[in-house]
Amino acid sequence: MIDRVRVALPLGSVDVARIDVDRTLLPPLVFLHEGLGSIGLWRDFPEAVTHATGRAAVVSSRFGYGWSDPFPWRRGPDYMHREALEALPELIDALEIDRPVLVGHSDGASIAVIYAGLSGRSVSGLVLLAPHVFVEDESIEGIEAARESFVTTDLRERMARHHADPEATFRLWNDIWLSPAFRAWNIEEVLPSITAPVLVVQGTQDRYGTVRQVDAIERGVSGPVERLLLDGCGHAPHLERGPETLAAVTHFLT
Repeated sequence: MIDRVRVALPLGSVDVARIDVDRTLLPPLVFLHEGLGSIGLWRDFPEAVTHATGRAAVVSSRFGYGWSDPFPWRRGPDYMHREALEALPELIDALEIDRPVLVGHSDGASIAVIYAGLSGRSVSGLVLLAPHVFVEDESIEGIEAARESFVTTDLRERMARHHADPEATFRLWNDIWLSPAFRAWNIEEVLPSITAPVLVVQGTQDRYGTVRQVDAIERGVSGPVERLLLDGCGHAPHLERGPETLAAVTHFLT
């Protein structure tokens, strides 16, 4: 059963979907969306993982995304650290979640890495879909292309179906990634603190990152790592190659 609720946090209110199951002893899943994502843009993937693994799940739209409150702070190159170390702990505490499995896509995967490596809180595992732990030239090229699409195509209108303020949501992601200060962004130093099991799923045609991200994570973390590389897949393996991604996640979690 999916229950859509509004959760009040010290920083503001966020939109949350809870997927409950009969078995509740397994650590729940917490889904963390990409830089332009929201609850709805996961489509049916969270529910599919819940049904396949028997784990309850929480899917939220972060501040400034979907129908959640606007960003509570001035966004800068450290925005993923603030999400991981301020906003996410507040949400997990409010929902009384213990040792979750964090399932992150793109920015959400990076937030999961920072949370697991720096927050001092325990996680049961990390599922990282198209993660980034440093900035690549390919990342910048992809984000420049996204900026062009926002200006010249119907991307703004399509985003308006999922976000209260698509202009702000897009600009506060795109402008930061394209700022000179962000080129030095790198979270590889937090990887050795991660001892929980990690699954990394990466498409070989991802315009925002390469297999070098996977290599860095596998080399850097202290716990076991599983990896799935999907030939010809882009930035959203859970949507573009759903059955294979679901099978890998299910195997990892069971």
